[in-house]
Amino acid sequence: MTVKNALREIDLPPLWLALFAAAVWAVGWALPLPIPFSHPIGYALVLCGFVLTMVAAAQMVLARTPLIPRRKPGRLVTGGVFALSRNPIYLADALILAGLVLVWDAALAAPLVPAFMALITRRYIRGEEVAIATLFGPEYQAYRARTRRWL
Repeated sequence: MTVKNALREIDLPPLWLALFAAAVWAVGWALPLPIPFSHPIGYALVLCGFVLTMVAAAQMVLARTPLIPRRKPGRLVTGGVFALSRNPIYLADALILAGLVLVWDAALAAPLVPAFMALITRRYIRGEEVAIATLFGPEYQAYRARTRRWL
């Protein structure tokens, strides 16, 4: 395996989520800005994110299509949580990050959430959409017309 291939294998959204979460934690540690009632809301967002990830992952496993980005999809999953978002796992990651902003009193780090979403869109979603459109053609176009990318 080449170094480029090895880096590609570890270039996964959870790694980016961890890096952004570390940045959120650092901001909260260095410049805490508590907001009333933010902790329960933050924990609820983190929990919703984890649940959404598990539900979407289970749907993908049951459909026998890979969870790992940049792998050839075996099937177009459009029901369940995929009827609410074309990218429910990425949405879950954004919910988790937003929740951590609140839990760690890192309100000044809130712009990292849309920055994370932009990075994920550019680095993963756009390429995945091209591959899915190529494989599933009109079926994907119909799904895309009725279901938004994020929410």
